[in-house]
Amino acid sequence: MPSHWLVKSEPDVYSIDDLKEDRATLWDGVRNYQARNYLREMKPGDAVLFYHSSCEEVGVAGVAKVKSAAVPDPLQFDKKSDYHDPESERDAPRWWSPELEFVKKFPQAVGLNQIRSKRELEKMLVLQRGSRLSVLPVSQKEFDIILALSEAKQ
Repeated sequence: MPSHWLVKSEPDVYSIDDLKEDRATLWDGVRNYQARNYLREMKPGDAVLFYHSSCEEVGVAGVAKVKSAAVPDPLQFDKKSDYHDPESERDAPRWWSPELEFVKKFPQAVGLNQIRSKRELEKMLVLQRGSRLSVLPVSQKEFDIILALSEAKQ
C-alpha cells in the first residue's frame, strides 16, 4: 500500500513549475537525519504533496509521486556543492535522494491558512510547532482532504 508524503521547497530554489518542466528530479540536498530517514522510506508510487515554503503564497502547490527509491545523494560527494559532506563515504553514504515525478499543479495553492482552518487537519505534521523538516509523512485522509481543497472553488 503506498504511503503519502509532503516535501517542502522554496519556489525560488525549486518550484512545482520546475518539476513540471523537468518531469522528474532527484530530491537531493536534504541534510537533516529525520528527513533523510523519511526519504529512505519512500517507495515508487508513493504520493507526494509539493509544498512551497518561505514565499508569498505558502502552501501545497501540487502533487508529485515517487518515481524511484532513494539512491545515495550525489551532492554529498561533490566537493564543489553546498551539500558536500566530507565525512560521508561512498561505501557508506550518509544522505539519500529518491526521484520524484510531476503529477499535477493545483490551479491555486492550498494555502497554509486554509489548511489550518480545517479541524480534520489539525494534527497534520506541517502544522505542528517546531516541525521544520522538509520531508514529512502525511496520512491518506490528510492527503485526500488537501486534494479536495485544491479542487474546491476558491
